[in-house]
Amino acid sequence: MTLALSRAMRAPAAGGRFGAFGGRFVPESLVPACAELEDAFREAWADPAFRQQLDTFRAVYAGRPTALTPAWNLSAELGVTLLLKREDLAHTGSHKINNVLGQALLARRMGKTRLIAETGAGQHGVATATAAALFGLRATVFMGSRDIERQALNVFRMNLLGAEVVPVTSGSRTLKDATNEAMRQWVSCVEDTHFCLGSVAGPHPYPWMVREFQRVIGDEARRQCAAELPAGAPDVVVACVGGGSNAAGTFAGFVDTGARLVGVEAAGGAAMTDGRPGVVHGSRSMVLQDDDGQIAEAHSVAAGLDYPGVGPEHAHLGDAGRAEYVTVTDDEVLDAVRRLARAEGIICALESAHAVAWVLRAAGTRDLPRGSTVLLTLSGRGDKDMAQLRDMGGLG
Repeated sequence: MTLALSRAMRAPAAGGRFGAFGGRFVPESLVPACAELEDAFREAWADPAFRQQLDTFRAVYAGRPTALTPAWNLSAELGVTLLLKREDLAHTGSHKINNVLGQALLARRMGKTRLIAETGAGQHGVATATAAALFGLRATVFMGSRDIERQALNVFRMNLLGAEVVPVTSGSRTLKDATNEAMRQWVSCVEDTHFCLGSVAGPHPYPWMVREFQRVIGDEARRQCAAELPAGAPDVVVACVGGGSNAAGTFAGFVDTGARLVGVEAAGGAAMTDGRPGVVHGSRSMVLQDDDGQIAEAHSVAAGLDYPGVGPEHAHLGDAGRAEYVTVTDDEVLDAVRRLARAEGIICALESAHAVAWVLRAAGTRDLPRGSTVLLTLSGRGDKDMAQLRDMGGLG
């Protein structure tokens, strides 16, 4: 572990840098908007009244704190103590509401009247539409046409909440392309519109700001583990990683402990495992690229992990040796959904099942010895994936 615990996951260095990663690589026309957002976030985050307001909405509207649920049956089967941080129980069904409530309150504080957002699996889009309805804002959500097909339920939810869903038909028609279109739209409407980015990606201050809004996951889990575990902290903390917001929020609560931090990527979209340093969507990070430096397409059975990059702070944590990143296959993910459902009566999202799949594979090996204690962030519930799983022939 080469990154000093006391220095990890604090505010980034000048220019939004996390070591060699991060920064702000945007068109000149967006520089003032990013600077305005940074100033507004710094001011709001230092204001006790803003943070109290956010905490109140998280508690009485989003349902925080979320439970820490022992996976009793899988723990007995695997020979480890597995604790599930239940972000699937938050309002709208995932961790996304934590970030969106913060950004929507910030947008209103800045005098913005409209939110635009990108979405892959649809959960960030649903959370954005939800917050827009709550706070009286207009909402437009960009979504790849391929994801619209496999996440039709979430498209209907966004429409029901009053948001406009704009299909994106360029490129791979997934999250990368939806993000491209949302950023293009932002250039033309920065005066009255806030770009509500859903992950710890994008230009500064987004990676830092989104991590801080998601830190509530790790802070809660840290207190809950202290009450549940004799050692106070788990041996291993694990979460799925696409852009990586649920993992960043979870890791932030344990980065100053001795816990191993494990991020689990989709084998077909593993920027930390298979990528190289590069720039995507406004920041320097690890990116899937071809030999000519062009962004390569990612693939995952989970729409939310179909992304060729990763948040720059994850790139820094991996580069510094503080976190490790592994991959699982689509087949392992599908098996993990089935096993968790039948062992614990919990149907998780395909994204979250990546973390479950790694625990199932690693338990009892040198990667995760018997007797280990494991905190796993269950980032979302699986309702949105039922039609996709049914059309794939079920789970056997």
